[in-house]
Amino acid sequence: MATENLKKRTRDDRNDSDDTANVDKDNEVIKGGKRNNHQRKMVMAKRGLKSLSMAVALPLSLTLLNIYFNGSSDRYVKQEKPFWFPSLLVLHTASLASTFLMGLSSWLVWAEGGFHKKPTVLYLCLAQLGLSLAWDPIVFHLGAYWAGLVVSTALSGSLVWYCRVVEEVNPIAGDLMKPCVAWAALLSLVNLKLVFS
Repeated sequence: MATENLKKRTRDDRNDSDDTANVDKDNEVIKGGKRNNHQRKMVMAKRGLKSLSMAVALPLSLTLLNIYFNGSSDRYVKQEKPFWFPSLLVLHTASLASTFLMGLSSWLVWAEGGFHKKPTVLYLCLAQLGLSLAWDPIVFHLGAYWAGLVVSTALSGSLVWYCRVVEEVNPIAGDLMKPCVAWAALLSLVNLKLVFS
């Protein structure tokens, strides 16, 4: 008698219960239990946009703070300079552009998994950020041109090394850094002139 009340489960009943299991947290029906390609791409794009904004915004904000606190120098402005010397405005704008390109390049390398493949890329990226942040206070705030020359030369070397390592992971990221290498070389020449003037 107890078996009379039992109901045999049919294939249609199983499909109805599976349909309720295939609803994600946003109550959207997922076809076949998997996200469709459009939804997956949207989630990846949102994650990529967040990580890109962090990779660019953090170094840029540090550079802006550095310029605000250490970026003015009466000595540099009043000093006699050759015509090719950049003004303070050009120095700071190029520093911000270099930092932006470095953040973008490092994000491209990170997106390719380059920090895991080549861990030296992360160290070179941090070295570039640290050296570029150290140059303003050393040269403008302290007026230590010899130390600034050492920092700018180390910055140029780290950028060249970074370009070589990064080109193996992502050639576009390496190409993005070539203007930064040229800028660091010009910065070294400016610093050299400041030492001997």
